[in-house]
This record gives sequence, structure tokens and C-alpha cells, in this order.
Amino acid sequence: MTNEPIEETLPTPENAPEPVSEPERELVPEPVAAPKPAVGPKSAPEPEPELAAEEPTENFAEMLSQFEKSHSHKAAGQKQQLQGTVVSLSADQVILDIGYKTEGVLPRSAFDNNAEGVKVGDSFPVSVTGRNEEGYYELSRFKVAQPRDWTALEAAFAERTAVVGTVTEVVKGGLRVDIGVRAFMPASRSGTRDAAELEKLVGTEITCRITKLDVMDEDVVVDRRVVLEEQARGLVEGRRSALKEGDVVTGTVRSLAPYGAFIDLGGMDGLLHISDMAHARVAKAEDVVSVGQELQVKILKVDAETKKISLGLKQLQAEPWATVPERFQAGQRVTGTVTRLQDFGAFVEIEPGIEGLIHISEMSWGKKVRHPSDVVKQGDRVDAVILSIKPEERRISLGLKHAMADPWSEVRQKFPENSQIEGPVTKIMNFGAFVQLAEGVEGLVHVSEIVADRRINHPSDVLRAGQVVKALVLAIDTEKRQIKLSMKQLVPTSIDEYIAEHKAGDVVSGRVMELAGAMAVVELGEGIRAQSRVKAAEAPAAEKPSTGSADLSALSSLLSARWKGNAPEAAAKPEAPAQGQIRSFRIVKLDAETKKIEVELA
Repeated sequence: MTNEPIEETLPTPENAPEPVSEPERELVPEPVAAPKPAVGPKSAPEPEPELAAEEPTENFAEMLSQFEKSHSHKAAGQKQQLQGTVVSLSADQVILDIGYKTEGVLPRSAFDNNAEGVKVGDSFPVSVTGRNEEGYYELSRFKVAQPRDWTALEAAFAERTAVVGTVTEVVKGGLRVDIGVRAFMPASRSGTRDAAELEKLVGTEITCRITKLDVMDEDVVVDRRVVLEEQARGLVEGRRSALKEGDVVTGTVRSLAPYGAFIDLGGMDGLLHISDMAHARVAKAEDVVSVGQELQVKILKVDAETKKISLGLKQLQAEPWATVPERFQAGQRVTGTVTRLQDFGAFVEIEPGIEGLIHISEMSWGKKVRHPSDVVKQGDRVDAVILSIKPEERRISLGLKHAMADPWSEVRQKFPENSQIEGPVTKIMNFGAFVQLAEGVEGLVHVSEIVADRRINHPSDVLRAGQVVKALVLAIDTEKRQIKLSMKQLVPTSIDEYIAEHKAGDVVSGRVMELAGAMAVVELGEGIRAQSRVKAAEAPAAEKPSTGSADLSALSSLLSARWKGNAPEAAAKPEAPAQGQIRSFRIVKLDAETKKIEVELA
């Protein structure tokens, strides 16, 4: 008695395929001479039910158990293509009915957008790769085939479909693989690193792709590495598609660059730019993170085209600007570090992540600053005063000079008008020279106030930068922050000495230099001239003007003898002077401030 009718009536799991696939039936056809009888209600032999009833119950259970074991083995080992239907979804998995007694599972990352569009009832082609600890079949969406003849191999080669094979031995340069026919796999395409790992593959079932197929020579070459790489890329793409902007993920710092750090997010890299590491300014990535460090980061952007992922670390930290209006006010004195210099000013970090700007115009009270580096350097600790705060624009204006006393506030007390000062020449211009009176306070000596005895074309004819000079304070304008100085008015002249040595009423000798109506200009000494009221002469003078060296010598002797007031007594009725005459004059007025002298005929 045969067991064939019993095998055909065995119960099978719902929707399960036949244990023997269609290719196997083609490779092993049933003998034509002994066809199987058709199974059905009309053709079934009459004694069939009685025969089935005679079989013991325990034999039936044993056969069913063997069938299920055999079926499960083929499902897990042959990796045949199945059609799976979604029956439920969890937070990280999709459960599918594959026609077996136990369902199969796929990670949500195996689907686009982390399986967001997948719903119960959807069908997908899958392959069984094994079983997990919970007893569910582990599935793969990677399409595989198991050829049984050269025609099937040619189809898999043409369609670049992955095939299942068993590694049989290690040979020179690679491995021998049974994929229905004998194939060769180069060691470099095995996906392993060394000979020891090659040995471990012997006897295992692998998935590979046919890269060379020569039917005539029966030469077949397969590649496992390309399949592993495609599977890995598929998993990475699944994970990448699951990422959304705003998600917080955990990664490991893989490498550092001048512009940031690359974070391994599980097979794919994201860039943590240096500007997104901390709210404070970061000079180098290694100041914040280190290779191998595990940290949580925020997904800032996922570019589907370039496949670049931008990450942020500071976005998970408290925003320092949120409480700036409560912690800082205008007029408050703060201390900070100069972080960088620009042509227009210097940035100062007053707290981690909080920077203020000292504009170049707010660096000094009196000194004209051409570049911030003239006053501060990067890394300097400085005191400053908050001038204004704009939290919405993340701007704080600082004043460096406001943290120091304004030197101009006490200028009038320290340097009153007509007082004498001494200081170095700071710079020379065409119109004059600037002299430093105190730190932040400068005065101007006009070119006309440098020397009194001659006219100069440029201040550099007399002065040089750094030279210490004395000057007289002429005027002060605190609003305009200007001080006028004079150097020449501190230098004694011959007229000063003359005025100091004489007084009104003294009789002196002088030579009439000019006559203009009732006024005459009288020379009392070298460079000393006086004004005199006289009457024009009615007739030519008795004594003609002396000319030549003799007259000049006589004039010098006379003036030398009589400058001290030893002039001869005047005649009772003096004659009107004539130009060139040497006459005696009485001093009427001496004005030291205006340096003017008035005389009359004695």
C-alpha cells in the first residue's frame, strides 16, 4: 500500500506554497509510464477513506510535525521569493503573513519614509533569511533566485538577480560555490578580510550575483561583496529616509575637520559644523568634541539629492540670548574678551554665546583710532559699558572709552588759559603741530604761533614728531574738544627786554625812520620801533640825514650810550624832526601785552 494519497491530504499552513517548487518539478519529472491518479471526489478510490481511518492517530501527528520541520527548513534555507502581506505595524517593525504558520518581520527602515505609507493589506515580495529570538521569520526585500538549470542561470545573469549558493571549498584565489552549477568566487569579492574568514564561509549558504557566465565552457564567476554592499546601502537609505528635521539622534564622532566633525549615525555620516557646536564662538572642533565620543545631536537638514545630513549640537542647549534683557541693561559695566577684530570695530564676548561690538568711534576719547588694533588685541580682557541692547537682532553696542574717565572733563581746571604746558609733538600737519597735554588730550600749535622772528613754510622746518616743547594755552573749547596753543609767545624777544628795562618818562635816543603826516616811526634799537606824534618840518633840517657807514657807526654809538636813559637834554624849543635824523625822545607809554611803545620829542 502506498502513502501517496496520505501525503496529498496532509493539512498545510494557510496559503503555504507546495514544498517542492516548480523548477524542482521540471528538473525531476515524474515517469510517464506511471502517472499519478488524479485526486478528487470523483476519481478517488473507494477504499481510500477506510485506509485513512486505519492509520493510527500518532502516526498522523508525527508526519505533520515532520512536514512542518521540512517546510520551515526550506523557507529559511532556500531563500525563495515569497509574497508577504502586511498584517500589523509596530514602532520599529512591519509584520507580514508569508503563508507559513509563523509570520515574518521586516524593520520599518526597509521601507521608504520609515514605512509611513505602508498599511495593513499591502503586499511585498520578500525572502526568508532566518528566525529571530522571538520565533518570527526574519525577512529581506532583496530579490533572490535559486536557479536549477542553465536557462535559469542565464536569466539571473541577464536580470542581475542575486542567487543563492553554498560555499563548498577554498581554492587558490578564492572559493568554490555551488549555485546549481559549480562557480568560482574571487577572494576579493567574498566580502571577507583574510584567509581565516574565508575558511569560515565553507559550508554556509550565501547570496551572490553572477558576474560572468559562459555556458559553452561552463565558466561561472560570482560576487558576494556587491550584494552585501547593496544590502548595506539599502539599510542606510532606509535609515536616512526615516530621518526628519528636528529629530534627536545618537551618533559617534568619526573624524574631525577644520570646519567641523563627521558623526557616524549608523552607516551614514552627518556633518556637525563648527558654527553649530556651541553658542559661544568655537575656534577648533577639538575644543568641543573628540574622536570616538558619543553624543546626541539634532537633525537640522536632510538633503535628498546630495544625501547630506546637517547636524546641530548647540540647538539642544539653552539659548543664551533668551534672557539677555533680564540680565543686561544699558549703562551697565561689563568685562569681556576680545574675540575678533574688524576694520569697523572689535567684538567682545561678555558671556559664552553673547558678543557685543565696540565700534571704532567708541574706543578713545581724544585719540583718533584708525584701526581697532591700535587700541586692543585679540584675546585682551577689557572693561566696557553697554550703550544699547537689541535682543531681537542679537546686537549689543559697547563703549570702551566710557569705562574710563573723560580726560576733557577736567581740562579747564588742569590747563587754564594763559597757563604754560609741556608735552611731546604727536603729529605734524601742514597747518600746525599737535602737542599732547595729557592722555587723550591734545592741543594745536598753529604754524603762525611756532616762531616769532621769521615766517616758516611748514611746521616740520622747526619741529619733529616726539619732540618735547613748551607752549602757552591761548583758548579752550571743551565742546569741540579743541585747545589752541602758542610756542612763540613763550620765547623772549628784544622788545620784551626793552619794555622790561624802561618805564614811562625815560628819555631815549632814536632815529626817525618814517614820516607820515603828524606820525613818525622811530627806531629805538635793533628791531625795536615806537610811534611818535610830530609836526612836519617847515624847512630843511639843519643836519642832513647821515648816509654811509660813518652815519651808521655814529648812530650805533649814540644809541648804545643813550638806550639806558642817558640822552642829552633837549633844546628848549625842539625843531620838527626830519627823516633819518637821530633825536631824543621821551617814552610816553609801554604796553607789554601788545608790545607797543609810544614816544614824543624831548
